[in-house]
Amino acid sequence: MRGLFFCILTLLILGTVLTAFVWNFFSDRTNVHPGSPPHKAPIRNSVPDPSGTCKGCRDTVTEKVVERYSHSWRKQEDNFTKFRSLLRDKCHGVTKAMVTQANTPLGSKVVYDGEKRKPLQVTPELFSTFAKENPFVNTTWDTCSVVGNGGILANSSCGEKIDSAQFVIRCNLPPLENGYKRDVGNKTDLVTANPSILMEKYGGLQGRRRPFVESLRSYGDSLMLLPAFSYGHNTPVSLRALYTIQDFDSPSRPVFFNPEYLQSLAVFWRGQGLQTVRLSTGLIVASLALELCANVHLYGFWPFNQHPHRHQPLTNHYYDNRQSKKTVHSMPAEFDHLLRLHSQGVLRIHLGECVPAASPGCSTEMAWAPASFSGLSLQAGSLGSAMATLAQRKTTSQTQKPWAGPDTNVSGPSGLGQGATEDPTQGSDSEQRTKQRRGNRR
Repeated sequence: MRGLFFCILTLLILGTVLTAFVWNFFSDRTNVHPGSPPHKAPIRNSVPDPSGTCKGCRDTVTEKVVERYSHSWRKQEDNFTKFRSLLRDKCHGVTKAMVTQANTPLGSKVVYDGEKRKPLQVTPELFSTFAKENPFVNTTWDTCSVVGNGGILANSSCGEKIDSAQFVIRCNLPPLENGYKRDVGNKTDLVTANPSILMEKYGGLQGRRRPFVESLRSYGDSLMLLPAFSYGHNTPVSLRALYTIQDFDSPSRPVFFNPEYLQSLAVFWRGQGLQTVRLSTGLIVASLALELCANVHLYGFWPFNQHPHRHQPLTNHYYDNRQSKKTVHSMPAEFDHLLRLHSQGVLRIHLGECVPAASPGCSTEMAWAPASFSGLSLQAGSLGSAMATLAQRKTTSQTQKPWAGPDTNVSGPSGLGQGATEDPTQGSDSEQRTKQRRGNRR
């Protein structure tokens, strides 16, 4: 009888323990956030996307990013040299960024970086469309402006500063006329053209092609870089763009992204900890600029929908509010890596308004305003450091390079009203610049 009693008691204890174990197990499973795999480690070095957070949390997200940005910037030559050497060793952008007849010979196969199972044979006709010479070989620029299309550029007055660079890169055929010149400039040396834009705006160039050619006048004789070999459906429309430019005798110079370069660049950034489906055009050309230019300045790369200083709502682009595909690109995560390079003095990100040059008779000592003067919190000693830099500006203004001083691009927020009125001389400036470049090539 006693044995039966102990047997029942043992079973009850085991049942209680088993029930508690099962309850805890399923309770943990149900606490996993929807859409997230259980026990998956968070991605390192990434910035949360404000659109995916609660409304009250958005200010906290952007303020943390701005706090990292707010300290005085100066170029760190050692950091720049090390990062550029690493990028060149892994990606070889100077010689491989675009397809040329030298790096993609007749009879070889082009492997799409997005469709590796469908290589394309290089026929004589296709080979004839490749650039005969690489425009980047034996050529370096001191200063380069890489211009994204973020809404932060609206009413930024950054056009003059952008155009002051020796080499200006723009993304995806952005509008430069109709009042945008004051904010984004109009000088263009290289512009990318996503085939999706050619499909949506110009019907894939299947019908009338003149509107497409006329839209290219803003870019003069700049290089137009097309991702013709990222996917198979990109090739026909990219070739039609090239043939259209040739048929209409446009000064634009179409060239193709090299899929081998794009693949190596994706591997490089994954090695840096960036987790994304595909790199954005902005990050690709910023990476290329780091190989080509001694001083790289980024504009319009702010990825959030609130202004960094006064938290005004921002449109997605400076010219419209069309949203990008968040399932393809991870803009906040990319910006986090670029911000790290900014903090290390490798490149320089510009946020906010660009202060115009001082008028005659006015002191130039306050021609800039660091982010600390815009109500941002700084660590102890940062404000004193900024003021010390301000005091030194008078004695160094004659010898200091324009990119080595305090950031003139963080003086305050920019509004989101209509852009400046169109400059009536804009068209003549573009024509004069085109003639000058043609003369230089001769």
